[in-house]
Amino acid sequence: MRDDGRPLFLQIAEQIEGSIIDGSLPEEGQVPSTNELAAFHRINPATAAKGVNQLVADGVLYKRRGIGMFVSTGARTQLLERRRDEFAKEFIGPLLAEAQRLGMDSEQLKKMIDVWGDEQA
Repeated sequence: MRDDGRPLFLQIAEQIEGSIIDGSLPEEGQVPSTNELAAFHRINPATAAKGVNQLVADGVLYKRRGIGMFVSTGARTQLLERRRDEFAKEFIGPLLAEAQRLGMDSEQLKKMIDVWGDEQA
């Protein structure tokens, strides 16, 4: 796990979310057990369980009694929508505010984004 100052259980939850988004954990696919996660990351199983339980509370995972945790149907779409909203709040809002301070209208900003995107491709 990275030492980025955030609680380990959140990092576990985000790692699982990332695997769902990139498709390596498909909907209705089984998630590694909390013991497997704990052993892999060398953390306490209770910490891994807290991350998994957060995803259960969010409706991203569900439990099949006696079998394990599985990815909920629609979880990928749910996560993509949430991450897009977070992206907009974290990046688009400040971008628009700065463009406004610089006297740029939306067309100038769009053109700048298009040019920047073409240069990065």
